[in-house]
Order: sequence, then C-alpha cells, then structure tokens
Amino acid sequence: MKIVKVTYTTIPGFAEQNSANIQAVMNNLQQLNYPGINYNTCLAADGKTFIHTAFFQSDNDQKMLNELPAFKYFQEQLKAAGFEAPPKQELLTLIGTSTDIFK
Repeated sequence: MKIVKVTYTTIPGFAEQNSANIQAVMNNLQQLNYPGINYNTCLAADGKTFIHTAFFQSDNDQKMLNELPAFKYFQEQLKAAGFEAPPKQELLTLIGTSTDIFK
C-alpha cells in the first residue's frame, strides 16, 4: 500500500474552480469504481488550502489515477493558476483504520 498526502494553497479566487476540477476527478473515479484507489480531498477553514490524501494498493493504481484525463486537466489548471503556497507531498504509513479502505 502507498499513501500520498499533498497540501497546497491556491491563489485567491481560484479555490472554487479548483474544487470543481477536483469534483470532476472524483466523479470520474466513482464511475470507474476502481478498487485500488481511495482518494479524498478536503478544504481547510481558510477556504483556499487543499489537502489531498490518496491510498493506493499498488504503484499501478497510482499510475492509473495520474493518467485519468480529468486528473491531468485538474493538474494543468492548478499549475496554470499558480499557488499561494506550493504543493508539499508527504508519503505516509497507515497505522490503523475504522473501515476497509479498499472495499
């Protein structure tokens, strides 16, 4: 299992569009019902800091996410808009969970 957390802050005024782009990714993943990816995104109280947490069963699952057209579009739009605080990526280790991450 691989867990990746990415945190960044968008420029003022881009958070709403970024949220819509993220929702398109989530809709795409829900339609695919791909079992090896558990992907979550939260918005901090400041309304512009995003926290993405992705759980992958394998490296191939991560590759699958990165190749989704909606995910590529999301990344392109985010990079083009610029950042107030650039992305910080962390690799995490799972200690425990209250539910089965990969149902």
